[in-house]
Amino acid sequence: MAVPKRKTSKARQRSRSANWKVVAPVLTPCPQCHKPRMSHRLCPACGYYDGREVVEKKT
Repeated sequence: MAVPKRKTSKARQRSRSANWKVVAPVLTPCPQCHKPRMSHRLCPACGYYDGREVVEKKT
């Protein structure tokens, strides 16, 4: 069974866990309605993707 040879120091432990960051999603304006949306995804406001209507929005 694998067992650590030495105790992991607090500095090594904390520097390893310091890389877990929350990153805000990158939003780009929709070319149709100009509302912010995530890239490579369907626009939730107008239902367009890649210049064509994919989902018909209810009015």
